[in-house]
Amino acid sequence: MTTYDIIILGSGPGGYVTAIRAAQLGFKTAIVEKESLGGVCLNWGCIPTKALLKSAQVFDYLKHADEYGLIVKDYDKDFNAVVNRSRNVAGGMSKGVQFLMKKNKIDVLEGFGKILPGKKVQVSQNNKTEEYQAQHIIIATGARSRELPNLPQDGKKVIGYREAMTLPSQPKKLIVVGSGAIGIEFAFFYNAMGTEVTIVEYLDRIVPVEDEEISKQLERSFKKSGINIITNAEVTSVDSKGNGVKATIKTAKGEETLTADIVLSAVGIKTNIENIGLEEVGIVVDRDKILVNDFYQTNLPGYYAIGDVTPGQALAHVASAEGIICVEKIAGLHVEPLDYGNIPGCTYCSPEIASVGLTEAKAKEKGYDIKVGKFPFSASGKAQASGNSDGFVKVIFDAKYGEWLGCHMIGAGVTDMIAEAVLGRKLETTGHEVLKSVHPHPTMSEAVMEAVAAAYDEVIHL
Repeated sequence: MTTYDIIILGSGPGGYVTAIRAAQLGFKTAIVEKESLGGVCLNWGCIPTKALLKSAQVFDYLKHADEYGLIVKDYDKDFNAVVNRSRNVAGGMSKGVQFLMKKNKIDVLEGFGKILPGKKVQVSQNNKTEEYQAQHIIIATGARSRELPNLPQDGKKVIGYREAMTLPSQPKKLIVVGSGAIGIEFAFFYNAMGTEVTIVEYLDRIVPVEDEEISKQLERSFKKSGINIITNAEVTSVDSKGNGVKATIKTAKGEETLTADIVLSAVGIKTNIENIGLEEVGIVVDRDKILVNDFYQTNLPGYYAIGDVTPGQALAHVASAEGIICVEKIAGLHVEPLDYGNIPGCTYCSPEIASVGLTEAKAKEKGYDIKVGKFPFSASGKAQASGNSDGFVKVIFDAKYGEWLGCHMIGAGVTDMIAEAVLGRKLETTGHEVLKSVHPHPTMSEAVMEAVAAAYDEVIHL
């Protein structure tokens, strides 16, 4: 039986990053993967969706070329070519992870991994089963699209995010159930490509985890683009007999039936913790999540869990950070627990959304006396010049000590701007320090400084 220092189950952005860090720290490392290296993120999530969204954005630019003084007479889209580009980008990234495994001398064990008592891992593929021994076993098996009982997925007319990326033809009408990041990104993509899109959200506003003003702005932008939005609504049943699909939705006004070619269920995720040996080994699970301490140890010595299977935010960058902390702790390095209050969240629709820290409502709820500043991109020279003046930057500070409590952005390219707020909060910056850090002109990032200035009644350009 081959023995390793560390075996990792799952090669998503949690697993493969953990493996590389473990190898760097001198551990003999193996990673188990049943499908493609890179997991959902690289193959069916973060990366290929960004490729689709880029195609949609370019198509959108072509539609509005005249606004930039350009004349484009003939242009069209090839839906299958857009999908193929996305698949090729994903394929290239997966090969990149393969290269990193080789470079770092990490063994890739192909097959379905299951943990066994006595710190062993069983890997099965094509009726062949092998067992491996390890000092430390890290579970990073991720999650998949969650299915609701009244919205069962058939993979054809009622689909999850995975099928939404590789549809054989573009639907004329699409219903998106759920308005978290996944639902919103696909709603934008299909609408930009010319599909008639309806979003159905159970709560009273879309992107419900975001600051309320962000939700309102996105709703305005989406409605302007022709997306139909129904909030406070629940899909009670779907009928996929005959042509297309009928979705019955219940709202405050009563029941109504929506028709479409396809329903995309984007109502969250379900962890991949079935049949991986948790019960047999005796690892404690609560509400679909593996319970871990600050350094990702489970209740059993030698067994760890990171990423979507644990209680933190289900985000790629969180899984990577958790994995690095986990193996650095195993290596005996001095590590600090992850600050889950300073994790940025990004949604890559158009306009983009990026946020970190407390919303205005949460800050008030926690009893802070706050200063709030907002700067609209309509007052930004760079935004006007680039033709992307939708949105704003909103900042929230503690009035007493100047602590940066939260930052919320909606606009073009804001997912690349949010890191300033994450770093500032990590370094415990104050409003005045942000204000006195000279931001380059003309850039979208100036809006951060201007929003802070607005919070302290020093705004220049409003």
